[in-house]
Amino acid sequence: MKPQSPVIESEALLHDIRELIEDSRSRLAVTVNSALTLLYWNIGRRIHTEVLKGERAEYGEQIVATLAKQLETSYGRGFSGKNLRHMLRFAESFPDANIVSTLSRQLAWSHFLELIYLKDPLQRDFYTQMCAQERWSVRRLRERKDTLLFERTALSRQPDEVLSAELAALREAGDITPSLVLKDPYILDFLGLKDRYLEKDLEDAILRELENFLLELGAGFTFVARQKRLQIDNDDFYIDLLFYNRRLKRLVAIDLKLGDFKAADKGQMELYLRWLAKYEQEPGEASPLGIILCSGKKQEQIELLELDQTGIHVAEYLTELPPKAVLQQKLHEAIRNSRQRLGDVQVEED
Repeated sequence: MKPQSPVIESEALLHDIRELIEDSRSRLAVTVNSALTLLYWNIGRRIHTEVLKGERAEYGEQIVATLAKQLETSYGRGFSGKNLRHMLRFAESFPDANIVSTLSRQLAWSHFLELIYLKDPLQRDFYTQMCAQERWSVRRLRERKDTLLFERTALSRQPDEVLSAELAALREAGDITPSLVLKDPYILDFLGLKDRYLEKDLEDAILRELENFLLELGAGFTFVARQKRLQIDNDDFYIDLLFYNRRLKRLVAIDLKLGDFKAADKGQMELYLRWLAKYEQEPGEASPLGIILCSGKKQEQIELLELDQTGIHVAEYLTELPPKAVLQQKLHEAIRNSRQRLGDVQVEED
């Protein structure tokens, strides 16, 4: 057998050694990040314990200022007063040492800096778990916060006890539920659509920007088909967009509507979902879901139709991102109304 060229052997050796170096660097970076994160948490916890001994609000500031002056001299700007306050807030926001230990291997300190100043604990837990599960970059986390992802999820409309239970299941077992994935509204400002457009224009724009649309849909979505043809008796029907969600293990049909949601849209989507369940659903998969994307909707119609019980989610889409304050007010009102309605239903059942 003819021996290999020294050049070929050298290239293969170089490739193997480079892989070893890169792998070691990655593992070292994770180890260093984890150690630093735990150090910052322990410092914050120790300061927190000391602050609790004081009876005056300004006592904590005095401790931080004194420590910062001494630590900066010995260890540099990483232990400034501002950073010590971050560490203190970190320990206050994440009091469980075991949870912090796990997260320290998944998230960078920069992630925690984005998370610790979220005031709502459930909101903070949501973004934390989604970061860990979906491996969001810090930039992606900021984008999700800026577009109020938590407030747009179906989960945020649930009572606190349901919300807490689903987040606990996500944290402990990685279980993703439809309410964690489904949103309202969907922000489609990346489509670049003007005031007037046809339904086909909307569909074409989505396919042109498919990567961004998948990101907006959320975890685990993959594209399956456009204008999926269904033959029922002698009639043809078409699903605008068909996706599969690997985390939910189910097909997701999307119907695009330029105008407001109408009650008749429910029957059309139910037909699609039953056809998919009969002819496309594989063994071990969950029942297909339907998303009706429309430019407007009337909440009482949706409640009376009990769409949540049929696997159909009606959501608005926005082709322009409104001012954050306007969107925030609208979403908070929707959350409040939904939780109030669910509370009334619970009282009636009791």
